[in-house]
Amino acid sequence: MADKRDYYEVLGLNKGASEAEIKKAYRTLAKKYHPDLNPGDADAEAKFKEINEANDVLSDPDKKAKYDQFGHAAFDPSAGGGFDGGYGGFSDFGDIGDIFSSFFGGGFGGSSGQRRNGPMRGEDIGVRVTVSFNEAAFGTKKDISFNRIQKCDDCKGSGAAKGTDAETCRACGGTGQKRITQRIGGMAFQTTATCDSCRGSGKIIKTPCNNCKGKGYVKVNKKVSVTIPAGIDDGGRIALRGMGCDGRNGGPAGDVILTVEVKPHPVFERDGYDIFCEIPITVTEATLGAEIEIPTLEGKEKFTIPEGTQPGTQFTVKQKGIPYINNSNRRGDLIFAVNVEIPKNLNKDQKEKMRKFADCCKDGNYAKKQSFFKRVFDKK
Repeated sequence: MADKRDYYEVLGLNKGASEAEIKKAYRTLAKKYHPDLNPGDADAEAKFKEINEANDVLSDPDKKAKYDQFGHAAFDPSAGGGFDGGYGGFSDFGDIGDIFSSFFGGGFGGSSGQRRNGPMRGEDIGVRVTVSFNEAAFGTKKDISFNRIQKCDDCKGSGAAKGTDAETCRACGGTGQKRITQRIGGMAFQTTATCDSCRGSGKIIKTPCNNCKGKGYVKVNKKVSVTIPAGIDDGGRIALRGMGCDGRNGGPAGDVILTVEVKPHPVFERDGYDIFCEIPITVTEATLGAEIEIPTLEGKEKFTIPEGTQPGTQFTVKQKGIPYINNSNRRGDLIFAVNVEIPKNLNKDQKEKMRKFADCCKDGNYAKKQSFFKRVFDKK
């Protein structure tokens, strides 16, 4: 993984950046390089993927801690860094148990001594779904598709053809395991190993099911409609309980974990449940005050700005932000800053009128300018 760039470098941050800094940097870059805003730009698409990969790690406290300690090796299965368990390359005590059990009969850790024919929970399935900014704000329904492993309908998971049954393995008595005695230096040691005859299942299938070829399970494609709740943020997750792969030997099914990706808005940026934007206004509007149009998530609205409004002044419109998740009666705010646009390309007549306007103004009309020079030159 030597060719990967440092995740902090990808987001333009220093190591140890705060959660807020990571979030802000990711949103800025994701908006800049999002494929929807850069159609056909392969470089932008590659950078967008790189940015998402970096954010996926650094925005997760556990992953970030591992990355800060081990770097990219923390997520490289071939690196053998030992970050999962912290025991010099063993991912957990089960690995140590496999070594000890080969000498002492599976009494330590027990990973090799586990019965493969015992109940096992089905695997979880990860699915990503993309929604627009407004869909995330107000909620929507999305159809998703995924592949899951489930019991064969023909044999009900037994693996045996219709009209036949799987038989108990005689070699292991249905345990799926066998004991092997080894003599080392005049001492006898017993170890537990998977039964060769049934491969740990405890069953022998003489006539396999034609549909699943004796496996008892098949891969199927599922399509479901999912409700995306109002207020969900980018990276939010929804668990569809029991919709993952079927469990084995009576174990429960896994879950479908839906990760929501929110497209950037062309104007608004989100911070929690508040939304922000900049609105350009004219010099005249800023000077005299005016009723202007402002954008909201629902459309345009009128808003009155006072005379003498300065560039960068922020205004807050209550309850016009993102609805709180699971509480649609409460919303964040819309906060906008005004950006006073200076006119360009004035003709001769316009310039003359601007000069006359400037001549009419006194020092008292420019409080900031007057205060600035007073602080600079006042020697008292």
